[in-house]
Amino acid sequence: MVQKAKILLVDDRPENLLALEAILSALDQTLVRASSGEEALKALLTDDFAVILLDVQMPGMDGFETAAHIKRRERTRDIPIIFLTAINHGPHHTFRGYAAGAVDYISKPFDPWVLRAKVSVFVDLYMKNCQLREQASLLRLQLEGGQSTGEDAKEAAGLLAELSARLAAVEEQAEALSKQLDESADAAAVATAAHLERKLTGLRRALDALEPGAGGGASPMPSQA
Repeated sequence: MVQKAKILLVDDRPENLLALEAILSALDQTLVRASSGEEALKALLTDDFAVILLDVQMPGMDGFETAAHIKRRERTRDIPIIFLTAINHGPHHTFRGYAAGAVDYISKPFDPWVLRAKVSVFVDLYMKNCQLREQASLLRLQLEGGQSTGEDAKEAAGLLAELSARLAAVEEQAEALSKQLDESADAAAVATAAHLERKLTGLRRALDALEPGAGGGASPMPSQA
């Protein structure tokens, strides 16, 4: 059974958290609440998350400061952050959100369908990353066992080919997205595509290291999408 992804919802207002849960419940993933930046950072110490929905305007540690802490930690720096804000101070305020490491910046009130679709993209990427990492780990054990039979080697080669094909399909989707950006100046799309490209590059590098004859042994798979 595939384990559900965790989505971190950060907002100081309970009614906003309730609304987010209602919107995202259709994704059938695990939704985790945090009512402050401090509470969010505590949750990130122990759990892995596919994406973080982070309110900008919060008392004490606001969304920008919380994001800065998240990006400074090696464990959490690559988790996608979607900023949510009830006010719009113009391009400068939006730029500050992207500068803080957000992959998207959404003003309230927002379209529930659009938010759900955006979150779904990062959940799907996270789940594919987890599956690739688990399969690569099993393959690495087979390749490094030293006592593999001809049948084991054949099975390992088949698994490696399957992993490569799955990753190639995702790379093809990313390439199509990049081509669309040639005619778009949307900052959110650019940030999302850049994040996806970094993750796919790391996955491909790790997978190539498992190929027979690759120097330096197997590289560890990236820890987070």
